[in-house]
Amino acid sequence: MSAVTAAKTATPDPAPVRASAPSGPRRKRASALWKHKALYLMAVPGILYFLVFKYAPMGGLVIAFQDYMPFLGIGGSPWVGFEHFVRFFTEDTFLVLLRNTVVISLLLLVFSFPVPIILALLLNEVRTKVFQRSVQTVIYLPHFMSWVIVASIFYVLLSTDGGAVNNLIVEWGGQPVPFLTDPDWLRPLYVGQEIWKGAGWGTIVYLAAMTAVDTQLYEAAELDGAGRMRQTWHITLPAIRPTIIVMFILAIGDFLELGFEHMFLVMNSLNRSVGEIFDTYVYTTGIENGQLSYAAAVGLFKGLVGLILVVMANRLAKRFGEEGVY
Repeated sequence: MSAVTAAKTATPDPAPVRASAPSGPRRKRASALWKHKALYLMAVPGILYFLVFKYAPMGGLVIAFQDYMPFLGIGGSPWVGFEHFVRFFTEDTFLVLLRNTVVISLLLLVFSFPVPIILALLLNEVRTKVFQRSVQTVIYLPHFMSWVIVASIFYVLLSTDGGAVNNLIVEWGGQPVPFLTDPDWLRPLYVGQEIWKGAGWGTIVYLAAMTAVDTQLYEAAELDGAGRMRQTWHITLPAIRPTIIVMFILAIGDFLELGFEHMFLVMNSLNRSVGEIFDTYVYTTGIENGQLSYAAAVGLFKGLVGLILVVMANRLAKRFGEEGVY
């Protein structure tokens, strides 16, 4: 017994088990999070914005499948399934809205999308920094104007009743042109306003992408006898190609999302036949006529089409070896 007792006393008690500290990738993530805590804090307002104004309202899309009545609420309104979608796709209005929206979206992709790229390439060739920055500031200023101001400026310029442009046409012996009421002028006017307002913002994006181009590539190309045009075609454009593709994918996502405010301001009863798009139709049916469930169904269709187009464009970009959006 004494030997057994001595052996027990000689054997040290096992050390208490302690919770192991996070190691490996977890520890690295925690340290990186703490190291860049200021950046994450700066991202909090943006995250809250998207959570409150983008993701939370998605719960209200359920009224697209209901006969929503405000006094009954979402929980008490009767369920109608796909009735509003069937009505929307079978009405003649659907084809008119689809035609007007697709035509204007294609015009924006063909004429508006390349303009910032061309302006950025031209400004990149300017060697006088003062002139470059001055031009960049002038073309960027319209981005800060609301569509109300933009539409008002064009109204003052193009109105048949004292408009500056029509006054010049009359002085030169011509007849006033109804730019604001003629359906044939609505689409050029819309695209022109989009270019005037948005070209400066896109130019800054592409100029920022050009700053990452290695200047040694230009020096080597110049030694090989390449002129400015060849340097632009073989160095600058390939360098900013990923940015162009990302911007194009985002533009594809807004193919049916032309925006309510702009079209609502330039459209009137005389040019409505070519100006009525999905966004204005949602406002007319939902707010003016009180058909909230039907308007929600139209908006849901528009959003789903945009999502499908973004996914398809992103996959197509990856198939050709580009990074894409995600």
